[in-house]
Amino acid sequence: MRFTFGFTDDPFDKPPCRGCSSYLTEPYVKCAECGPPPFLLCLQCFTRGFEYKKHQSDHTYEIMTSDFPVLDPNWTAQEEMALLEAVMDCGFGNWQDVANQMCTKSKEECEKHYMKHFINNPLFASTLLNLKQAEEAQHNETAIPFHPADDPPRPTFDSLLSRDMAGYIPARADFEFDNYAEWDLRDIDFVEDDSDILHALKIAVVDIYHSRLKERQRRKKIIRDHGLINLRKFQILERRYPKEVQDLYETMRRFARILGPVEHDKFIESHALEFELRREIKRLQEYRAAGITNFCSARTYDHLKKTRDEERLKRTMLSEVLQYIQDSSACQQWLSRQADIDSGLSPTVPVPSNSGRRSAPPLNLTGLPGTEKLNEKEKELCQMVRLVPGAYLEYKAALVNECNKQGGLRLAQARALIKIDVNKTRKIYDFLIREGYITKA
Repeated sequence: MRFTFGFTDDPFDKPPCRGCSSYLTEPYVKCAECGPPPFLLCLQCFTRGFEYKKHQSDHTYEIMTSDFPVLDPNWTAQEEMALLEAVMDCGFGNWQDVANQMCTKSKEECEKHYMKHFINNPLFASTLLNLKQAEEAQHNETAIPFHPADDPPRPTFDSLLSRDMAGYIPARADFEFDNYAEWDLRDIDFVEDDSDILHALKIAVVDIYHSRLKERQRRKKIIRDHGLINLRKFQILERRYPKEVQDLYETMRRFARILGPVEHDKFIESHALEFELRREIKRLQEYRAAGITNFCSARTYDHLKKTRDEERLKRTMLSEVLQYIQDSSACQQWLSRQADIDSGLSPTVPVPSNSGRRSAPPLNLTGLPGTEKLNEKEKELCQMVRLVPGAYLEYKAALVNECNKQGGLRLAQARALIKIDVNKTRKIYDFLIREGYITKA
């Protein structure tokens, strides 16, 4: 058994007791053998020998309390933290309000103790200064994902990526923003015999030029602060979020010019957290509607639900083919697909659609040139799309090269490069996206 520093007076700063779920008040007990996360118990649950999963009542433990001196024998650690919180809430110098909030020390005692140990103490002063400098350095680095030491992207001239990067010139580390602003000044010359109106007009032109320079600098600062120079790295950061949050990110990007980089990231992170909480609440509501009261039953429910969905999928495929029961070819296609699903393979034979048209059989790749260069998934794609391997390899190379040039590829660009059926182009484009050969623009 040993004594350890605990939490503050605020009960909401402490995790609940693992036994009775009540907010912990000091002193309380922490198991020294369980964790992380820490296994905390109130004194009542500890005295009756509460046990849960791996935690046993005979484990070694620590008593968590703040009732011991730290800097002054007459001040406990709990009072030290209360003093710092009161100064933060009431402001430095408002010692009467600080004393009223603490309730255990007088105005003079609070002022004397704070000035002695937190202001005039050279050890604390240097430590706080170092902590502040370290925090500022970390704050500045994490806000900008692009650093001057990074090798900047070098898109080809007049490419889509170059236009998306606002005409970024990597060798000069500059942008092509309003490059013709100086043309308005090339013929202006201030002479002594100018009339007042002409002189005022020339001054107005110079003021307009200065405003355009400010706008140019403002745009450059926004791009550098938010790390928009390297679009590929920026897109990788976006893909951390779910699809719904990515759509929000795209919509709210225009407001980044108003917020700073840190504030904008906090805004997006808060919405991502809200999305996760809503999804979790919806899942818990589904459990409650099903009459589930604990997470052990919830795991069983999820397993049974997954099994039911798989069985329902099999029944659905059977109902799709029943109307073609008189067609021996359609029955054979469905049976082959069902056999693939039961063996754990992806189906390779399409089921006839409800439109009454028969689907074409898969392409036989035996003996076709280029088949040996394809992996299993690519062979399956060529069979389903009915595309010879040589043509597929040419289309794949063209799309991959264009994606590398542009930093991403849209479906419309893929259709412009591949002059074949638009449905086949869509399947090839989706396959290359799914397998990671190309990325969406």
